[in-house]
Formats: sequence, C-alpha cells, structure tokens
Amino acid sequence: MDEHFVWVTTRRLRPGALEDFESSWRPDPYPQGLRRAFAYWSEDGQEITGVSFWDSKEVCDSWRASEPEKQRRAAMAPYVVEERESFYLGRELAVPER
Repeated sequence: MDEHFVWVTTRRLRPGALEDFESSWRPDPYPQGLRRAFAYWSEDGQEITGVSFWDSKEVCDSWRASEPEKQRRAAMAPYVVEERESFYLGRELAVPER
C-alpha cells in the first residue's frame, strides 16, 4: 500500500465568512509537491477542514515556510477565529465491495 504524507488544517470561521474565506485560501502559485487537496465544511459554514497530500513532509514544510504561503495566511486571517493543523502519515483503507 502507498503511504501518504498528509497536512490537515481545520479552521473555525467568523459567521457568514465562508464565501470570502474561500476566495482567499487558494494558493497562487500552487505549490510544487502538492499531489491533491480537498476542502470539507460544516453545514453552518463556520468550520472548514483542508486535507492536502504531499510528496514528502519536507516539501510540505518548505511550502509552509514560503512567502506565498505567508501571504495566503495573511489574506485568510480576517475570516479565521481559530486554527488547528497537523501533519500525518497514512494510507488508503481497503473497503470491501458489497
């Protein structure tokens, strides 16, 4: 099974800020070494979780320390109340067919 390098960030947003937040969170340029990214948000739009898959932890850490990422975080800051983030190793679980 393939092992994945995964960065997960969960942010609690100010009420009514989801649309503005979404316009500020997309990286530009997209980082090298980023394989896939997903965003999941709560029904009330006040919590959003981002899950990104990377070539390695080092590539992810390099992006996180970059100037474009610092600018992106500054653009998101007015909409964020709280932020939690962690790096994980993992793999896809096989789900039996029914």
